[in-house]
Amino acid sequence: MALKVAFIFLSPSADGEKDRTVIKTQEVELTTVGVADYAMAEAVAVKLADEGIGAIELCGGFGHEGTARMVKAVGGRAAVGVVRFDIHPGLGNQSGDGLF
Repeated sequence: MALKVAFIFLSPSADGEKDRTVIKTQEVELTTVGVADYAMAEAVAVKLADEGIGAIELCGGFGHEGTARMVKAVGGRAAVGVVRFDIHPGLGNQSGDGLF
């Protein structure tokens, strides 16, 4: 059985229900989801955890506050990791903490 993981990225025009892909290999099933903001990310993360995703990696746009919100949202049902940028080039060189 493949390890089920997800990567969530921020994009202001993204729709967490539609903007997603799944890549399956023998060892890993990776779900990639675009979300518009932290609130949408929290809702998506809860659904992913409900679907059996064991690890969620967050894009560098999630600041410290956004990461903490995601950890709280999944309530220990999935491990949460983050790619680190203090500022993110895809968000106008800002942290998501300043935007969301």
